[in-house]
Amino acid sequence: MKYNPLQTHTWVPLTIQEEGESLIDIVKAEGEFVFDSEGNQWIDAIASWWTMIFGHRHPKLVSALKTQIDELDHVMLAGHIHPAAENLSKSLLELTHLDFHKVFYSDNGSNAIEIALKLSIQFYRNHPDFNPRSEFLVFSNSYHGDSIGAMNVSGKNYFNRIFSELRFPTKEFPAPNCMNCPWGKNVSSCETECLNDLELSIKQNEYAGIVIEPLVFGANGMLFYDKKVLIKLRELATQTNTLLIFDEVFTGMGRLGEFFGYQVAGVKPDLLVMAKGLTGGMLPLGATLVSEFIYQQFLSKDPYHAFFHAHTMTGNPMACSVGYVSVKLLQEDGMDLVKKLESSLQRRIETFQKKLGKRIQNVRVFGGIFAFEYKETIAEDEYLNPIGKKIREKMREFRVLLRPLGRTIYITPPYTISEKSLDQIFLAMEETLLSFVDSD
Repeated sequence: MKYNPLQTHTWVPLTIQEEGESLIDIVKAEGEFVFDSEGNQWIDAIASWWTMIFGHRHPKLVSALKTQIDELDHVMLAGHIHPAAENLSKSLLELTHLDFHKVFYSDNGSNAIEIALKLSIQFYRNHPDFNPRSEFLVFSNSYHGDSIGAMNVSGKNYFNRIFSELRFPTKEFPAPNCMNCPWGKNVSSCETECLNDLELSIKQNEYAGIVIEPLVFGANGMLFYDKKVLIKLRELATQTNTLLIFDEVFTGMGRLGEFFGYQVAGVKPDLLVMAKGLTGGMLPLGATLVSEFIYQQFLSKDPYHAFFHAHTMTGNPMACSVGYVSVKLLQEDGMDLVKKLESSLQRRIETFQKKLGKRIQNVRVFGGIFAFEYKETIAEDEYLNPIGKKIREKMREFRVLLRPLGRTIYITPPYTISEKSLDQIFLAMEETLLSFVDSD
């Protein structure tokens, strides 16, 4: 059965609400595949927005859910604790080698960011040695979510510009971009010139925090940058007593080849935000990991020093039990799977470039990410560039699900994807883009 957004009772997100938009009616899933109501098999090449890191319906995750539902479905976490939350919290802190002290749960990445922002502001309110601070340093190509706070610490772009009147104080700087350095530098000659203006500002003002996606700006184009940037930000944050917040909603849970992106860079933030692959995509769950020195400022009998924030489904036992098994899968062989996937993606670069020539740019691989730009000049280079929709629709002919970011095409497949499926994805991308070349 085929639908368009006007025929459904559901408001389908990030979809233009008009008859020309077609929807795929998905009814089941297994591994890297989803199946529609007409029996067609599709490859989920972006792991359903980067969540299904072990594929759909992994047997161990399914088993964990079934076991938990027979014991405890839900209880509010306020005033209570339960084994599923404690087990997951302990395992997450172990993934960080105890770099963090507490885990605060929510149900998605945006809310986890909101918690980090509120903790930062209240940290300075509670601390006897600091003045109150409420302004954040943010980057132009960043995306941290669609709720008001998360939107405000994202760069001003197509996701949020219509809501600019709701923005609270932030100071925005150009995002680092080591793929196309505005200073004409390479990694060996870089002295983090991209942070010069930020350095001047942070030394002249008191900021509550620096918010950044470590090593990869995800939703705004899969832009890669060098760890030198994070090293410099850590140095500046320490010098100015500013909190450093890493958004690892995308880069966490192994995506870059280590458990977390901060471990790849060797730079520890003060607050770490995660979601997406935390439950292997099976259930919604977010987490904000908190350093001990921050937590210490909330230890008081004074109720006004307490952190009054909660969600109804915070720490849901079913989500936590699945998350616990997801972490165990990551510890068992997840990193080996990512390294294998990274090698497989890298082996395909040369042939891919030869076949498509100058019509593609910046072909790049990092952990489980493969990305490039289609050399398209007919529209502004952003998410709404119509070439993205054309590519997405053409890929459907090959039964491959992609969601390009404007002219940036990427795949973030499950770590468990087969070589056969990868072959099909690359063949589909090649045939799709060559068909555009032929029509030019």
